[in-house]
Amino acid sequence: MKPKVAFFDFTSCEGCQLEVLNFEQEVLQLLNLLEIVNFRELMTERSDDYDIAIIDGAISTDADVARIKEIRERASILITIGACSSLGGVNCLKNAYPMEEVLSVVYGDAAGYYNTIPARPVSAVVPVDYALPQCPVNKAEFLEVVKALLLGKKPEIPNYPVCAECKMAENACVFDLGRTCLGPVTRAGCNALCVTWGRHCWGCRGLVDDPNVDAATDVLKEHGLTAEDIVNKFRIYTAWTGGSE
Repeated sequence: MKPKVAFFDFTSCEGCQLEVLNFEQEVLQLLNLLEIVNFRELMTERSDDYDIAIIDGAISTDADVARIKEIRERASILITIGACSSLGGVNCLKNAYPMEEVLSVVYGDAAGYYNTIPARPVSAVVPVDYALPQCPVNKAEFLEVVKALLLGKKPEIPNYPVCAECKMAENACVFDLGRTCLGPVTRAGCNALCVTWGRHCWGCRGLVDDPNVDAATDVLKEHGLTAEDIVNKFRIYTAWTGGSE
């Protein structure tokens, strides 16, 4: 029997789910290997019988906490896709403010009808088997992970900095161009996409597990920057600083 896969959305723009739909031909190939039983943006049918749960979005309400725990209990494998579900993402920027203030700014007089808690990645609430950060999720990486799981293999998630991919792409170093970049300590796997197209690394894949802090510090000093300059930029995607519940 085909493994049953369910997609679930939490607090996000849902762009990662749209990215999966944009796979086009690859989606059709996957459908030959697995059965999608939940995917709100693709189908109206829903089922609570699934083997793999794929999560898009951060946890930001008490209802979200209860819902993700129920999903985790039902799923044999849980995968997070995108920066929001894997890292907390831009949603966690609100954590720097009192939640009452956040509700008031967003909902005004209707704030009392809504609930919010400090936003957090899925891993802060339940165990995550495989996290695929990036904004949006990386097409090639998503397909490789799904294929590996279908073959009974452990997917390989890159654990080296974006700088390595920049060198392979023969990109000019962003620091040498007079700009700031998070590539020295950000997890690779995007093929240095942003830098290759003339921007800088935004850190949407999060930190590598063991960043070379000394080397990164030397680069910052060489270009007249401080660690605080980098930390402030990292908060765009990685403002969550808490642990697991």
